[in-house]
Amino acid sequence: VQLVESGGGLVQPGGALILSCAASGITFSSYVMSWNRQAPGKERELVATITTAGGRTTYADSVKGRFTISRDNAKNTVYLQMNSLKPEDTAVYYCNARTSWVNYWGQGTQVTVSS
Repeated sequence: VQLVESGGGLVQPGGALILSCAASGITFSSYVMSWNRQAPGKERELVATITTAGGRTTYADSVKGRFTISRDNAKNTVYLQMNSLKPEDTAVYYCNARTSWVNYWGQGTQVTVSS
């Protein structure tokens, strides 16, 4: 099983990034997907979740209205569109795939919001 995140980088406050997570080794459409993040010295937090068919999404209050999670089951990929980025969004962003029985994590991609 592999979850490979990409798209992180350095962006100025107010800017935008799109993160991608490509999954392999799993039946992607059977997994609830989420994006999580961990800032230095802080615990990992859930940012956004999307159900298996993409019909329902949930967001942390801190990112509502700015971030959008989506998925393409044909491409085995989940995305996180991040707009109006703030310095407090700086963190390593991790992709997660889960069912009732298993839970997989990617290696993370660094997002730094700074002028």
